[in-house]
Amino acid sequence: MAYTSELKQLIRKVEETRSHRLAQKKEGWEFPRLNLAEKEDRLRLFHPSYKEGSLQELTVGPNKGYSVPPEFCEILESWSRIDPDRIDLSKIAYETDVLIIGGGGAGTAAALLAQEHGARVILATKLRHGDANTMMAEGGIQAVSKPGKDSPYYHYLDTVGGGHFKNIPQLVYTLVTQAPSVMRWLEGLGIMFDKKPDGNIKVFHLGGMSRKRDHVAADITGTEIMRTIRDEARNRDGIRVLEFSPVVELVLDDQGQCAGAMLYNLETEEYFLVKAKAVILATGGSGRLHIGGFPTTNHYGATGDGLALGYRCGVEVCFLHTSQYHPTGAIFPEQADGLLISEKFRGAGAHLLNIDGEQFVCETEPRDACASSIIRECTQVGKGVPTATGKAGVWLDSPMIDLLHGEGCLIKQFVGKHKLFKRYGIDITKEPILVYPTLHYQNGGLKFNEKGETYIPGLYAAGEVTGGVHGENRLGGNSLMDVLVFGRIAGRNASCYAREKARDGGLTLDHVRRFHQELKEAGIDWKRISPTLLPDYSNPHVKERQLTTFYEGTIR
Repeated sequence: MAYTSELKQLIRKVEETRSHRLAQKKEGWEFPRLNLAEKEDRLRLFHPSYKEGSLQELTVGPNKGYSVPPEFCEILESWSRIDPDRIDLSKIAYETDVLIIGGGGAGTAAALLAQEHGARVILATKLRHGDANTMMAEGGIQAVSKPGKDSPYYHYLDTVGGGHFKNIPQLVYTLVTQAPSVMRWLEGLGIMFDKKPDGNIKVFHLGGMSRKRDHVAADITGTEIMRTIRDEARNRDGIRVLEFSPVVELVLDDQGQCAGAMLYNLETEEYFLVKAKAVILATGGSGRLHIGGFPTTNHYGATGDGLALGYRCGVEVCFLHTSQYHPTGAIFPEQADGLLISEKFRGAGAHLLNIDGEQFVCETEPRDACASSIIRECTQVGKGVPTATGKAGVWLDSPMIDLLHGEGCLIKQFVGKHKLFKRYGIDITKEPILVYPTLHYQNGGLKFNEKGETYIPGLYAAGEVTGGVHGENRLGGNSLMDVLVFGRIAGRNASCYAREKARDGGLTLDHVRRFHQELKEAGIDWKRISPTLLPDYSNPHVKERQLTTFYEGTIR
């Protein structure tokens, strides 16, 4: 669907200011950045995570008293999909050294390193191998690749500054110091990053970066990384992949170690047990919970399953009180609502503009400040661009990219988005994109350390399911590096644990029984069940009349 006549009329305002903005940009002028006080004020007043009433206190589990969005309470304070008294733990379907839960970037990187260190690996994934947020990451991967102009020191400062200085220092140190070696590892596997004619890798600015250190493969960086590491994993002996087999419960042993998991086959509706010497949680994020009622950039299976699994075992969560809303999600056409419009657009020179064609924020502000500024413009200031469905957004002036860097630059750098909008009758080399913040990233997650270890022996975690690396706000480009750095660490250390520390003990689901007792005492409705597995988009009016239906796959 092309822009309506009303929106095309409003685009003229953008075109009227474009020549002046282009001249300023070429002279090096940028919209003034927010100072610290202004930034804090904008977050407090307009960011969804800081909105009054947006959080709810947990009443059961290891984080009792900690306030998180109600959507997280729903999955953390919930009953297991299985009745532990009806599960026979003597019936073992598979045995392995390392069980990896999740088939995205973190899980696949963990599988490769665990296999390289001699472990037999089973990788269990809810959907297909690679159906994950990693596949959908567009903006690039952040690492220091130009010594002299940059160093892990600056990468560290940028990351903790972006995270409001709340990040766990050792995790950030590990991220930034391991990043250069991960880049070499990726290139050795065959990743095709964008390069200059002389063979040097191109680098870009993203929000919150003091140096250019974002590396890209056009606007499909995550896809290129996932394609390469997935193919590598599928072609190695010793890595078995179980698709359409989400984990519904972790299994411990009588020595307190994590010793496997109960899986559920989405196709046959069978439950089965995988016994393992070590387990890695790499289940990714939770965008499909739609925190705050926002649309999301996340893939279909991103329902926060690993949070619920770890929490029932006693692993604390952290930093879940803030979620990341990407500043630029598509808001028109309606079919593309919430679709990620890469931060790389702004890094390449596209301006954010209100209904009058005016800039109102520095495009390279950290994501939370930028998103808050857009929300402010559309609500308090009243200068949002209205759509026929009653929503409001701002313009992302994508034609600026060709004007700044030469005709054809946008199509080369953003081939995916150019093709997608063409289907809707919109040429983003000639017309701006209408955007509004969209739920993008789970800032927090399970507590873990720089070795990938959780509180439970034998249970490791990596990627978006964890918390602490990014503090209260993640910088662009750090998520792809996070999943690879800590996925590799978890894989290596889990294989070492399986070989040297694991002890065979009697399998048990007593932790589930204890958690159920807590829920019962707290009066939590037994129909509240997690993991969610898949989002439910059925019509509420239809659901009211479905008197005999129940959650698929629930043993009760």
